[in-house]
This record gives sequence, C-alpha cells and structure tokens, in this order.
Amino acid sequence: MDNKEQAFTAMVGKYKKTIYTVCYFFSKDEDEVQDYFQEILINLWKGFQDFRGESSLKTWIWRVSLNTCTNQERKKKRSVQTVPLSVDIDLYNDTDAHSKQIQQLYDRISRLDVFDRAIILLWLENMSYQDIANVVGISLSAVTTRLFRIKEQLKAMSND
Repeated sequence: MDNKEQAFTAMVGKYKKTIYTVCYFFSKDEDEVQDYFQEILINLWKGFQDFRGESSLKTWIWRVSLNTCTNQERKKKRSVQTVPLSVDIDLYNDTDAHSKQIQQLYDRISRLDVFDRAIILLWLENMSYQDIANVVGISLSAVTTRLFRIKEQLKAMSND
C-alpha cells in the first residue's frame, strides 16, 4: 500500500463515524446507507489528492458527505420508485420516551428540504455557525437566518 492509500485509510478510519452520521441522517434503509457510504468514499478518494487544506479535513469530509447524499437524494427523486425489501429488525422502533422524542424530531427533519436537513444536521452535531457556513458554502448571516427559519418550521410541525 502506498502513502496515499495509507493516508486515505487512516482518514476514513478517523472520520467514518462522521460519514455514517450523514448517511443515517439521509436514510433509514441499511442498504441505502451502505450505498451512500460507498459513494462518499469514492468521492473522497477522487478528491483526496487535490485537497489543498484551505479548510480543515473534517470540514472537507462533511462537505463531500453532505454533497454526495444530497446529490443521491436528488437522483432518487428523478428515478423510478422501487419497493424496498422488508426487514425483520427495526432499529428505529425503541419504545422509551427519549427514543420517541428523537424519532419525532427526525421525522420532522425528514420533511425539510435537503439543504435545510444538511444545515440542521450540522447544527445538531454542535458545529459552530462559521463551520456550518464553510461546509455548506453560504455566508455566516445566511446560516443564522436559515437556522432560525428551520427551527420555526420544526416548531410549526409540532402542531400538525
């Protein structure tokens, strides 16, 4: 294995939780999550040699991951709808109150448009507004405004 491959493998090992977080945020289907993860790895590999370090490695990985998943979501909307296979295990069906609240929040977030989902995901990961701006490619003031509007949308959904 050459140095580039070793560096890439080390990077993926260090940031795979971040990548999986993005994947699980965009899909609850295990196969689709794996497809997203694989697609992100391909895109990271393609851009790895050209990464110039103008942002932190973590910010770059977030950006590539979010862009990959949002592009996959757009492609999915344009493609023919398929019927998923049924799975006997439902990892998202916990019955305690905390899990139900989290599930309600994710259900509401899933009704947002793709770009707003990306922003709220980053915010839920405790990223600073500046880091969110860097990842999604908008200004700091736009992040502030969008987050305020997203939170208002989520509150309004609680009345549904």
